[in-house]
Amino acid sequence: MDKRERLEKTIAGEPTDRVPVALWRHFPGDDQRSADLARSVVDFQKAYDWDFCKITPASSYAISDYGTQDVWEGNPEGTRRYTRHSIQRTLDWTSLRPLDPSKGSLARALEATRMITDELGDSVPVLMTIFNPLSQAKNMAGGEALIRHLRTEPERLRSGLNTLTENVLRFFDALRKLPVAGIFYAIQHASYSKLSEAEYASFGLPFDRKILEAVPSHWWFNIVHLHGEAPMFKLVADLPAQAVNWHDRETEPDIAEGKSLLRGAACGGLSRWEDVHQGTPTTIRDAARAAMQKTNNRRFILSTGCVVMITTPLSSLRAVREAVELS
Repeated sequence: MDKRERLEKTIAGEPTDRVPVALWRHFPGDDQRSADLARSVVDFQKAYDWDFCKITPASSYAISDYGTQDVWEGNPEGTRRYTRHSIQRTLDWTSLRPLDPSKGSLARALEATRMITDELGDSVPVLMTIFNPLSQAKNMAGGEALIRHLRTEPERLRSGLNTLTENVLRFFDALRKLPVAGIFYAIQHASYSKLSEAEYASFGLPFDRKILEAVPSHWWFNIVHLHGEAPMFKLVADLPAQAVNWHDRETEPDIAEGKSLLRGAACGGLSRWEDVHQGTPTTIRDAARAAMQKTNNRRFILSTGCVVMITTPLSSLRAVREAVELS
């Protein structure tokens, strides 16, 4: 059974030869140059033979051309710290203009994607990461400022979110020319620890739905990622995607309950810290086996709730990959 068939049958709830498995990570430093990011992503995929390959660029790739700046300072996640926010006052949201995906950082992301798909060919489904408009807005203004703008000048913020949504749709027009399988759509604010349901329903969900409903029909594998604790799972569970990924080992719902709320597949089952980063190959295999039992090996993709650490032992990564062969 090839990777596409295995994933399509998993999404549909049909029997497969084994549970699909994939991990992904940042490549700090390499993510600033197309060729270096492509080489690192391809090498990671070839080393472990994941069932799909997620491209993880720096979160700033969609907004750096607005003047936002960031730097990697050794974070084990591989993420970068923002050093300059391009939004300094609420009025700045209304002055944003759409970006041209053929130029700047967006063009570099497209070039990396082209290199990766050229190298991996049709045998590996490739997903490009898309950060949703509210996540992009947070990185442009800073987390606290974004919430303040949302509550004090909502229409100005909404103007900016419309522009950021337009950027994603323009990026889609360019990305659809490449043989990707779909997108990994990252949502950060559909969390009760950040916003109320009413706030996310107003400032997040409409833009998420507009983007996901614009996904080209030939992109057959799209994942929604709910980042952080206390996710608004029921609020976003019906978004048009084939799988949902969340921190199921650190927050509710657990993998079995979450799967029961989805039409497609649940992606997770392992803690990136406790299981994969700090565990041993034996404890990782035990945790993977428990997750597969909870889901009856149906509509389930074994993974972690987010990126694995760049310092995670390689033996642990191998153990995750081997776990599905031993089930």
